[in-house]
Amino acid sequence: MADEITYADFERVDIRVGTIVEVSPFPEARKPAFKLLIDFGAEIGLKKSSAQITVHYTPESLIGRQVLGVVNFPPRQIGPVRSEVLTLGFEDEAGAIVLAATDKPVPNGKKLM
Repeated sequence: MADEITYADFERVDIRVGTIVEVSPFPEARKPAFKLLIDFGAEIGLKKSSAQITVHYTPESLIGRQVLGVVNFPPRQIGPVRSEVLTLGFEDEAGAIVLAATDKPVPNGKKLM
């Protein structure tokens, strides 16, 4: 378990919901990954991300899917891709990533409360 944080610490992490609108292969990645373009609504806009989610997902299954992402981390260069958002997920028993998502659709850009 991680160290305890305050509610103010939690509030500093800006987790929003967005819809994946574009998926492309990322052959330059060290581990199998996709390049994602995610729509976080009018306030935040379209953001790029790299995600190692190729075990459980195909590009076709990801288009239109809502995901959660941290939108206030600084951009990170991952090979030739400038990742602008951290797409959230959990490791399954084998270590493959399962995306974190809402169980019902919500407007893009809504913040995790």
